[in-house]
Amino acid sequence: MTKERVLVTGATGYIGGRLVPRLLDAGYQVRCLARSPKKLADRPWAGHPEVEVVRGDLAEPESIERALSGCTAAYYLVHSMLAAGDEYADKDRRMARDFAAVASRSPDLKRIVYLGGLGETGEGLSEHLSSRREVEDELQAGSVPVTVLRAAMIIGSGSASFEILRYLVERLPVMITPRWVQTELQPIAVRNVLEYLVRLLEVDETAGQVLDIGGAEVLSYRELMQIMARALGVAPRKVIPIPILTPHLSSLWIHLVTPLSHRIARPLAEGLRNRVVARSTAAHDLMPQKLLTVRESIDEALGNYESDHVETSWSDAGPIPGDPDWAGGTTFTDRRTAEINAPPAATFRAVCRIGGGNGWYAADLLWRVRGWMDRLVGGPGLRRGRRTSDRLAYGDALDFWRVTGIDEGRRLELRAEMKLPGEALLEFEIDSTDRGSILTQTARFKPLGLFGLLYWFAVLPLHGFVFRGMLDGIQRTAEADPRVDAEPTAIVEPSVSK
Repeated sequence: MTKERVLVTGATGYIGGRLVPRLLDAGYQVRCLARSPKKLADRPWAGHPEVEVVRGDLAEPESIERALSGCTAAYYLVHSMLAAGDEYADKDRRMARDFAAVASRSPDLKRIVYLGGLGETGEGLSEHLSSRREVEDELQAGSVPVTVLRAAMIIGSGSASFEILRYLVERLPVMITPRWVQTELQPIAVRNVLEYLVRLLEVDETAGQVLDIGGAEVLSYRELMQIMARALGVAPRKVIPIPILTPHLSSLWIHLVTPLSHRIARPLAEGLRNRVVARSTAAHDLMPQKLLTVRESIDEALGNYESDHVETSWSDAGPIPGDPDWAGGTTFTDRRTAEINAPPAATFRAVCRIGGGNGWYAADLLWRVRGWMDRLVGGPGLRRGRRTSDRLAYGDALDFWRVTGIDEGRRLELRAEMKLPGEALLEFEIDSTDRGSILTQTARFKPLGLFGLLYWFAVLPLHGFVFRGMLDGIQRTAEADPRVDAEPTAIVEPSVSK
């Protein structure tokens, strides 16, 4: 018999995107609330008959009311990871307050579930952990019972904290660190977190409870780094803690060495000074399961990278701006075409392989230099990569680009997220011909002020190497593709609501 309907907010995020299919496996009907429903179009579960995706925003109470209608439980998995001070903390409090108020008026709703952060109570919590506590308080102020799970570092392929750890250990044989490397923590595998999130709906005793969840081991960050080194097969890392490194300096260093921006790294770095260890075993007593060790968790995460099976990534979440308004003002265009002796499907597959570990077909050194420069000024650079090696979907991060349009076999649109004095778009359009296909590659740039104009003319001489070389590389790859009627490389955007 079909179980009750539950609402998942934050389904485009790291945990929410993995929770939905596990709720479906447990027999629940799932409604997902998303600002950009198209970002869920490529999820394997998007077409499941028990999934409903509705457009809405937690900043709009009417959206919350529509989303909660008929739901018996709601997962609140939304929290800012941007180091932007009181503005974002205030926004998080307002959204949680509105959600609790609307939930209190929802006749069917029996439970709210929130995933927060571990940390000793009282004074001294980081701004990020304090904000999570405030969200807890706002949700608990309503009349609907709230189950809070508090987790420390979540180890899983694609998680922000795991990415920081992996890149730091992989790239730095010697690390000068703040004193927080001595801080104790209790990491938990994402698999264990998800099992807790699903099972708690079946355990009535968890209603209204705050439950600490952690993995099988308590250790220091220094010990965690050495376990990661062994898992990666690199030599033990030399860790030198010094007292003068501030969270700000640490976040800048993380920004330069890892794929994460300093705005996301800052709250994570601040939180490292807090001891994050479960204070009770109540969660495990109520919902027993095999807790993975740190090494088992890391091996599983690294295995997902190797098998190209990363379900969700920290870069999935967040708003996607609307397309730039190209009308009015100066817009520079670089348009190039190529006749390709391959069907549109093969050409589209070749287009969809750009970026990440696949490279950009030509002038890779120039791309790497541009990525390095972008990191220095606070941009994402190239280290963000891509979620999978041969598939792209709406909303995917692609190095310092974002997929803002995709049409199977015909079109791919990327919008630049690198630091630029203007707005940039890169578009690929494919038309069928009797002999194969025609690929049109268009780069548009709308400059912002004088610096925007200077930037365009400064990089213009490089376009022959970069864009012409990219077009030629796509042509070579498409014409060498032995497949003609292969499986789709991208998912066409389906209907997102029922």
